[in-house]
Amino acid sequence: MFPPLAYIEWIEGRPTAADHDLGSSDLRPLPAGDPGDPVPPRLAGLEPPTTDRSLRASVAAEYDVDESQVLLTAGATHADFLASAAAGGAARERAGASDTGPHAIGDDDVPRPRALVERPGYEPLVKTPRGLGLQVARFLRPEPNATLDPDRIEAAASDLTGPLAHVTVTNRHNPTGRLTTRSTLEATAGVVDETGGYLLVDEVYAPYTSEDGAGAFGGPTAAGLPSTAVVGSLTKFQGLGGLRVGWVVGPEEFVDRARRVEEHVPALARPSTALARRFFAHRDDLVADARDHCRANHDLLSSFLDDRDDLSGTVDPGSPFGYLEHDRADGDTVSEAAWDAGILVVPGRFFGMDNGVRVSLGRDPDACAAALDAFGSVLDDL
Repeated sequence: MFPPLAYIEWIEGRPTAADHDLGSSDLRPLPAGDPGDPVPPRLAGLEPPTTDRSLRASVAAEYDVDESQVLLTAGATHADFLASAAAGGAARERAGASDTGPHAIGDDDVPRPRALVERPGYEPLVKTPRGLGLQVARFLRPEPNATLDPDRIEAAASDLTGPLAHVTVTNRHNPTGRLTTRSTLEATAGVVDETGGYLLVDEVYAPYTSEDGAGAFGGPTAAGLPSTAVVGSLTKFQGLGGLRVGWVVGPEEFVDRARRVEEHVPALARPSTALARRFFAHRDDLVADARDHCRANHDLLSSFLDDRDDLSGTVDPGSPFGYLEHDRADGDTVSEAAWDAGILVVPGRFFGMDNGVRVSLGRDPDACAAALDAFGSVLDDL
């Protein structure tokens, strides 16, 4: 049974109802445009692609992998679901199950696969594997910096019984914004590879950097590392959430297994595929625009934290979001007071961090500056 997702239920409708949105982390300029127009504002007026290059080929080129290593999905949540199911099926097969699904029938003697998920972390990455029949254990990213430590993963994995299906991490880390380097991801992949499981890296926030780097969309990626699958989408950095376009990039055999799982659930719609191809036709200009947006919002949030004596936390270099704690109030108190004033910030309890809030600057810089001013007034009154 799939448990309810408390964060998804809580956030539903709030971004549009708020006067000031410091909760949404996707880089969306305002206004949102005509809600009945299927073409997102960022793509409106742009010429369609002039070649027949497929969306799958464009994603493969972004990650410098073969097309056989890419599965297109209906967004990142869909991709995370398929990746967890594929890893669970592979673990059951290694343990001797007679079919590759996470709920094999007639294999009661086969131990349930384990998933090892970071703490603190994004709630669906914990509850989705549980819904798929995996037993979930957690490993700690030490607060307050939430640095990924391969040694902690190795120690946590050694304590597990039963086959390890996957280790799941986010990069940037959600909710702190901590960015993990390729070298640390490589060390982590090595640890996970030795267990026989897969490293799953949700990279929807990885492109959030001030400078354009060498990886996918200018951010670091774990794609191509041993026994590693990564998840990405056009929702966050590209601000194209309405398209619901995501992907899994991983070893060919893993992607094939995920594709077999996809046969049981809805897939990516053709209109979204067509509009995503339009994005890639203008990829360089749109990425540069998003990087400017990200840089401006990072500077706003970093300056806001520097100017407040009552807030503690870290705004990681280049990140437009971070986890902040108030010295006189916990996360729920801050979030509720902000909401009463028409400001959306997300309480940290949804990520396992009760003392603070995640503050995300996704809207255009002028809107974010006004939102931070309003939020500062709320904090002054606590």
